[in-house]
Amino acid sequence: MSEVKSKIKRVSALKQRGKVLRDTNPLLAVFQWGCNHMMNEAELVSDQPLILDRDFKAFSKVQVHNQYYNEQELPNKFKVKEYCPVVFKSLRHRFGEDPADYLTSICDGQIYGGKSTGKGGGDIYYTHDHRLVIKTLAKEEVASFHHTFKQYYSYIVECDGDTLLARYLGMYRITVHEKETYMVVMNSIRPVGIPTHRLYDLKGSKVDRKASDKERAKDLPCLKDIDFEEAQERLYLGGDTETFKETLKRDVQFLEKHNLMDYSLLVAIHDCNEQTPGEIDRDVDVYHVGPHAKDLKADPKRLYFIGIIDVLTVYSTRKRAAHAAKTAKHGARAEISTVKPDQYAKRLLEFVSSMLA
Repeated sequence: MSEVKSKIKRVSALKQRGKVLRDTNPLLAVFQWGCNHMMNEAELVSDQPLILDRDFKAFSKVQVHNQYYNEQELPNKFKVKEYCPVVFKSLRHRFGEDPADYLTSICDGQIYGGKSTGKGGGDIYYTHDHRLVIKTLAKEEVASFHHTFKQYYSYIVECDGDTLLARYLGMYRITVHEKETYMVVMNSIRPVGIPTHRLYDLKGSKVDRKASDKERAKDLPCLKDIDFEEAQERLYLGGDTETFKETLKRDVQFLEKHNLMDYSLLVAIHDCNEQTPGEIDRDVDVYHVGPHAKDLKADPKRLYFIGIIDVLTVYSTRKRAAHAAKTAKHGARAEISTVKPDQYAKRLLEFVSSMLA
């Protein structure tokens, strides 16, 4: 009888390239600890050939209670919950997000940012290398996320990641001092190594869509629809114009189908004529610099980085009430941002078509 041989696969824990740095903010310190812990746990789990329905209900949770131990680094009590770990692991792979890079971005430096000035209310943070965005979510947004996440994943698989939609890489619930905070991690639309000279948040609306004086005083203000028109901006996408329009239309139809609205098209513009020597990292390949880069050489004077953000707002009873109130205030013909998903999608597509050269 021939001898039966078996092979043992040795799996080592994932390690980021540098030291795990604990933020001085207790919430962010626990978030960094949690990501490091969960990512190492995920690497010990065998890859699944298929994503199952149960994977969208799965979670991994850890609770820590320390007494007189490591108090300078972390709170003595905290909880970390990671949602849908297998699904997010698959998404990171589909989006080309290396696990070690993900961990290094989050854990190998201070996370900065904080209170958002937008009406959405969520806090927005950035990793030290500017690659990833971390946003806190309200419970309504969390419910919307869970309601559409399965469809979102199917859509990403169907379009093979060719989308302008936000690229979700992980979602967590952090509990510190009995307070729960929901956090989602995404790729940044703005590129690493190429400075942004102008930034626009566009909805296709005209009511309250002009940056405030306070916003304009910032080093890089986030401008809006009226600012875009007053500056007589145009997007020069050259031969990729039709491809861009088709991708945007497909993405917006997906959002409309799932009753989502109030999202924005974020446009980051780099003016080549405004750069100073050494401003661009010459090691950066501009053709692969960001997930939302579109025809970077169509206009030799500009580079564009475009994506759809804030896609978790459902046209709910509260939004219907807001629509009625704004209509009463501004009139039925006013281009307010709070409208039905089909109207919202149609108006944004028309606005984008008008701004393409």
